[in-house]
Amino acid sequence: MKMLLTGCNGQVGWELARALLPLGEIIAVNRTQADLADLDGLRHAVQKYNADVIVNAAAYTAVDKAETEKDLAFLINAEAPGVLAEAAKKTGALLIHYSTDYVFDGTKTSAYTEDDVPNPVNIYGQSKLAGEQAIQASGVDYMMLRTSWVYAARGHNFLKSILRLAAEREELNIVADQIGSPTWARLIAETTAHILRQSLLERREGGFNSGLYNLTSAGETSWHGFARMIVDVAQQQQNQALKNHTINPIATTAYPLPAKRPANSRLATGRLEQHFGLKMPAWDQALTLCMKDIADSVHH
Repeated sequence: MKMLLTGCNGQVGWELARALLPLGEIIAVNRTQADLADLDGLRHAVQKYNADVIVNAAAYTAVDKAETEKDLAFLINAEAPGVLAEAAKKTGALLIHYSTDYVFDGTKTSAYTEDDVPNPVNIYGQSKLAGEQAIQASGVDYMMLRTSWVYAARGHNFLKSILRLAAEREELNIVADQIGSPTWARLIAETTAHILRQSLLERREGGFNSGLYNLTSAGETSWHGFARMIVDVAQQQQNQALKNHTINPIATTAYPLPAKRPANSRLATGRLEQHFGLKMPAWDQALTLCMKDIADSVHH
C-alpha cells in the first residue's frame, strides 16, 4: 500500500511519517514537492504518485495572519482540499484530512459534537470549514478529523513558547477564559494510524462509510491551566532553569489579537472512541509524556 503524506515537516505531519510506517510505503512530501497554494501542481502530484491513501497534514495555520491573508488562507485550507478530494476520487484513494475546533463559535456550554452546526468567528475557521465542505461535496471516500490546541516537542506551538518565556521571565500573563483540550501531535498521528487501518479493512469488506470525527485528548483546561501544567512539569523534570513561578490568569479582552477566538473549544470524542474502540488519554498525561521527550533530548 502507498500513502501520500502532505505537510510532512509540520507538527502532525512529522509524527505521521513515523506512526504510519507499519501500514505501508509512505511518500512524504513537503511544500516544495506538493504546494497546496499550487492547485495544478497538486493535481499532478496526486496523479504522479497514484497512492492508495492521501493524508493531508498540510494547512494554513497562522490564525491571526489569516485575517489579512484571506485569499491565501482559503486557497490552502478550502480550495486545495477540494482539489485533493477530486483527484483522490479519480484514483480511488481514501482521503484523510484534519480540521479544527475553530469551525465553531465557542458559545455552547458543553463539548461540541460532530453534529453541532458550525459557525466560525474568524477567517481561519471559515477557511477550514469551507475545506470540510469541499471534501464532503466531492464524493470521495474520506475520514475527517477535527482536533484542537495542537502541540508537539518540535515546531512552533504553545508548549514551546511557554517553556521559552518561563526561562526568560519571572511572571507570565495567560488567558484563562478560553477552554479546550490540548492535544499532542503524536496522539493525533497514532490515532490516525488506528483509524486508517480499520477504515482500509472496512473498505475491503465493503462496509466503509466516510466520516467526520473529533480527535482530541480527554479532559479540559484553559490556556492558563495549560501553561501552569507546563511550568509545573518542567520544574519536576528539572530539564531547564526556569525563572518563572508566577502565571497570572487574564481575560481574553486583556490580550487582544486580530482574530477572534472561541471561548469553548472542547470537542466530544465519543463517536471516535466507540467506532474505533479507542480511549483518548487525559490531556495532562499526554503532555507529561511529550515533555519527557523534550527533557530526554536535552539531557542526551
